[in-house]
Amino acid sequence: MPRFSIIVPVFKVQGFLRECLDSVLEQSYTDIEVIAVDDCSPDGCGAILDGYAARDPRVRVLHLPENVGLGRARNAGMPLATGDYLFFLDSDDTLTPGALRAVADRLDETADPDVLVFDYARTYWWGGTRRNVLARVLTEAGADTFSAADHPEILDLLMVVWNKVYRRAFVEREGFAFPPGYYEDTPWTFPVMLSAERIATLDRICLAYRQRRQGNILSTTSRKHFDIHDQYERVFAFVDSRPELSGWRPYLHHKMGEHCLDILSKKDRLPEEDKAEFFRLTAALFRKHRSGPVPSELRVLEGGFTRYRLRRQAGRAGRELGRRGQQARRAAAARVRRGWSAVHEHRSLDPNLAVYSAFSHRGVLGDPAAVYAAARELAPHIRGVWVVRDEEQAALLPPETEHVLLDSLRYRQVTARATYFVNNVNWPGSLAKRPGSVHIHTHQGTPLKFMAADLLHKPGARHGLDVPQMLRRADRWDYSLVANRHSELVWDRAYPCHFTSLRSGSPRNDVLVRARPEDGEAVRAGLGVPAGNRVVLYAPTRRDYVRGGHADRLDLARFADELGGDHTLVVRLHPSLADGPARGMGLSELHRRGVLVDATDEPRVEDLMLASDALVTDYSALMFDYANLDRPIVLLADDWGAYAASRGAYFDITADAPGHVAGSQRELTWLFASGGWRDGESARLRAGFRARFCEFDDGRAAERVVRTLMLGERAEEPALAVAVPAQPGHDVLASS
Repeated sequence: MPRFSIIVPVFKVQGFLRECLDSVLEQSYTDIEVIAVDDCSPDGCGAILDGYAARDPRVRVLHLPENVGLGRARNAGMPLATGDYLFFLDSDDTLTPGALRAVADRLDETADPDVLVFDYARTYWWGGTRRNVLARVLTEAGADTFSAADHPEILDLLMVVWNKVYRRAFVEREGFAFPPGYYEDTPWTFPVMLSAERIATLDRICLAYRQRRQGNILSTTSRKHFDIHDQYERVFAFVDSRPELSGWRPYLHHKMGEHCLDILSKKDRLPEEDKAEFFRLTAALFRKHRSGPVPSELRVLEGGFTRYRLRRQAGRAGRELGRRGQQARRAAAARVRRGWSAVHEHRSLDPNLAVYSAFSHRGVLGDPAAVYAAARELAPHIRGVWVVRDEEQAALLPPETEHVLLDSLRYRQVTARATYFVNNVNWPGSLAKRPGSVHIHTHQGTPLKFMAADLLHKPGARHGLDVPQMLRRADRWDYSLVANRHSELVWDRAYPCHFTSLRSGSPRNDVLVRARPEDGEAVRAGLGVPAGNRVVLYAPTRRDYVRGGHADRLDLARFADELGGDHTLVVRLHPSLADGPARGMGLSELHRRGVLVDATDEPRVEDLMLASDALVTDYSALMFDYANLDRPIVLLADDWGAYAASRGAYFDITADAPGHVAGSQRELTWLFASGGWRDGESARLRAGFRARFCEFDDGRAAERVVRTLMLGERAEEPALAVAVPAQPGHDVLASS
């Protein structure tokens, strides 16, 4: 008996069918059967299914003699199922890698619940991806099983059949089946979820829900959308047959009203001439099943269609007026800012005022934070003010940190008078540089990938970037901090502006250069690392050849297992991926289960480096900073060719690496299993890398910046290490 019976109804999807089936059959978890139901599809779907069945004994094909529709096609597949769980997969959707293993593990963990609800992401025909906006509900449900009565928020999720798996014995006992018509998921999902005694959740994106440009049934203009009324009648009939569920009637009444009004509001659902009839039938159904007070947003159903339409038109008119008012307010605000600048441009600068910002106003972080700390010690007379983007970020600042909110009146007052500006990202274009002010740009590390002007020859990588505007903002720089001569060359080329390079070293790396063995202990304890465990930090970067930037290059669960129980795998995603779907592809769930530590939200990456014993990365600039610790670094470079071709790189990191290079996960695992990750060759490669890219990092970078640029002292330059040239055939700066 297989664990999963995956039922796939198929109709007119020959362009997507192979991708769907491959996503199932290529899963690492193989205890499955696939029941593909050919709903008399008029295209080549039947032949495609027969080909898969001939090659893989797990695939069984049922050819229906006539087209019966999505719901009845699923019904036809259910009697053939022998698995513990039913999984209804639409034939234009796909499973994400590792999905079935994650679902199986969660089922084992929760002792076979009636229903398991998992997460999904919408994938759009133009390449975009958007995670389910209510994914938090899956986490908030907790680790244990529950019923809908225990956690009614679970019903706020999209009430569809394909984001769940169902215990087959439970489905057969209750006699659940799909009705004909559109919206067939509604009278299946509500009864199932209200009847299930044990529901579990999995906070992992297991399915890619394809948003087709055309061909989506529910986006077809038709009277078939009237089926929604019959489907809700079936839901109410089910509740009426189960007296213990009568308390759900007000909730379902509310849901029905919302759902029908949503259909009515969509431009592509109902023929214009049928909308009045649809409204009348909805209102009648709403009156029939009313069982309590009517929420204000649904009271429109108590009036006529004319009143509904007038209200809709008034709402649109109000939104248009609001939009025009917002435009007018923005224009007025711009005039005020220009007037403020004109008033204050003749006021003298405050020589004892410095303004700081980091990572687009996200807090006291990075190089600016290190300079700020040094200035408080060495130049306490210079008042430091941080710019943060909103009140939420302000609440996270260290106690007694003076700050202003971006674009506020206080922000304009402070920036109009400040002498010193320290940032690792360009200041907004609205900030005018006044004569006598000193703009210090710290950057965000040593560059490997193409930056700024070099991106002009990489149209894919610069998508969404206004390079000319970026350079106009960089014209305000007075000083550019560099940690090595490679960076000095790159910034001069990538930013053809008038600034002076300061061979200061990277201020944020001072703590790494001066690191003591005990410095990471508190961080390790905070992360929950068992005493005595070796910590491996995995820090992948984003990809420009993948829309959204995230690419799964490493099976994290397997790697953590292969490292062994005396190792702890700590994962830090690139900050630009922190709020996207990347964490839902298994990372959050693995963190919850204690398989690894997700440290993406840890604000100070320097702390994570101090707490680790080794770094595994691909092409992240973090490796240049980490080399200051003189601890092992391993590169996973299985897609270097695609990465370099899409983004552009200043040199071949696989030829001038800071340690061993793995071309696959298998090689990476072998390096750790054999001890090669920290052998003599690793140390030799790291020494050469440090000499090239850490040459100005001596632990005094922040002090050097403050003494040189704020106090006007002649600071001692860093003692230079002996330069190690790039290996033959690999230029320091590759041609763009």
